Amino acid sequence: MSKLSDQARHFLEEVRFAVLATIGRDGMPQQTVMWYLLRDDEIIMNTARGRLKEKNLRRDPRVSICVADGYRFVTIRGRATLIDDPTIAQADIAALATRYHGPEHAASAIAEFRKQERVTIRVPIEHAYERGF
Repeated sequence: MSKLSDQARHFLEEVRFAVLATIGRDGMPQQTVMWYLLRDDEIIMNTARGRLKEKNLRRDPRVSICVADGYRFVTIRGRATLIDDPTIAQADIAALATRYHGPEHAASAIAEFRKQERVTIRVPIEHAYERGF
């Protein structure tokens, strides 16, 4: 059974930005605005290898993700899995670039991402809190 209502699922399928919160080495939260994609009951994100969020997630996979539009929002908690396979990571960042830039403008962004080592972040939705639907 999905942890998301149909209204929240529709909300997350629209193009919005997410705020990803990871746990820093000192125990304090670290937040990053991210592209995301809802795939079944998982949130898919992607980052360049070596960024702080990646390091935090390798040490502690617990995350919180918030997607908001005014007083409507969905907050998700889960444990991230990092996918290092370059074929998967590049396919995922290409899908994200297409989602956020549109197919006609994504090609140049995808070409730049291909020059980077990328890591996919997969977050199965363990808990979701919805407000304003």
